[in-house]
Amino acid sequence: MEQRGERVQQLPNKVPIALLAGRGELPHLLVDIFQSQNRPFVILAFKGQTEEDFVTNLPHTWLHMGEVGAASAYLKQNKIKEVVMAGAISRPALSDVRPDWEGIKWIARIGTKALGDDNLLKLIIGMVEEQGYRVVGADTILSDLLAPEGVLTALKPDEEAWRDIGRGVEVLSALSPVDVGQSIVVQGGLVLGIEAIEGTDALIERAGSLHRPGLGGILVKTTKRQQDVRADLPTIGTKTIQKVALAGLRGIAVEAERTLILNQKEVLNLAQQKDLFIVSLPSSQCHKSL
Repeated sequence: MEQRGERVQQLPNKVPIALLAGRGELPHLLVDIFQSQNRPFVILAFKGQTEEDFVTNLPHTWLHMGEVGAASAYLKQNKIKEVVMAGAISRPALSDVRPDWEGIKWIARIGTKALGDDNLLKLIIGMVEEQGYRVVGADTILSDLLAPEGVLTALKPDEEAWRDIGRGVEVLSALSPVDVGQSIVVQGGLVLGIEAIEGTDALIERAGSLHRPGLGGILVKTTKRQQDVRADLPTIGTKTIQKVALAGLRGIAVEAERTLILNQKEVLNLAQQKDLFIVSLPSSQCHKSL
């Protein structure tokens, strides 16, 4: 476990917990913690979303999106008290949503309220809480992986980089109320790309294809003002560093205490090898009034 996340020792927690698992490394880190504490856990795996290899030999059930009744029955069967959501989940196509009777009732109730990623996640949290479960954030379990405030690398942003970071924060703050993206790439004051449904990795690749002559762009990644971080906490890892370097960017700015840095030592070492900076901004700077 220490190799994967460089974690400190935590007090054991024996409360049965369910992991609603998406893709990526974050669900793996949570399972490491549960196993190290001998904590009872189960995984709700979603077809077309959760990595199949991840749940091999772990307690789990497979669900289609919309199978609310089946999910509820599984949680009750395993005497679950808490639920944590972690990993990337793409908004499903209508053909991938196969609701059971409880799911149909829930969809009929929420209607168009689910438009936008944050609204949907908030509604899912509300539904889980209505059924008597406590929803906890991955950050409460992995608190030692939260980005500390400050410049985290030996390489520091120059004046132009700080201007691009400021521009990125300004645009993300303006888009926050309409529930668009956590991330943006800015180069020389120009917005090369804003994260949409495709996610941060695809944004970085797209921005790389739009790279202009001169100093590289900056990836800026923050929470949205109305975002419930229990469901969707910004995260970076070694894969992010590799993609940023390949795209010709020269740095990353994240929000302090609200961004998880997976394998922080490896991330910072790799950033140094790639001549990239990483800076972690206070939340007050990331959510300025416009």
